[in-house]
Amino acid sequence: MTFCTAINCMDGRVQIPVINYLRKRCGAKYVDSVTEAGPNGVLAGETNLAAIASIMDRVRISVHQHESRKIAVVGHHDCAGNPMGREFQDRQTRAAVKMVKSRFPECEVFGLWVDERWNVRELPAED
Repeated sequence: MTFCTAINCMDGRVQIPVINYLRKRCGAKYVDSVTEAGPNGVLAGETNLAAIASIMDRVRISVHQHESRKIAVVGHHDCAGNPMGREFQDRQTRAAVKMVKSRFPECEVFGLWVDERWNVRELPAED
């Protein structure tokens, strides 16, 4: 049994594309979904401490109980919870990835973007 983790938007349009992408990319049978409206913005902003704590608690369960070692932070086109453009969301996603990596250093953490056609693309890693 292998797991990976998606910190994904609650928007139902992005769930299946992200799950399919992560199952293939991570070789995982299961994808734990931690959903929030605009989670990349929530994590990057670091101001909604209750939402951040809730997200981190759920990721912690995935990492510790399900032994997930790969975590994706997702941003997407037409997000009602984070209605910013792609460039801005990509910056937020990268900031969120850094924050999650600092909390779960044993995991590979990376960012994803879901475009207007619901195609999933991995953001290039920053040095």
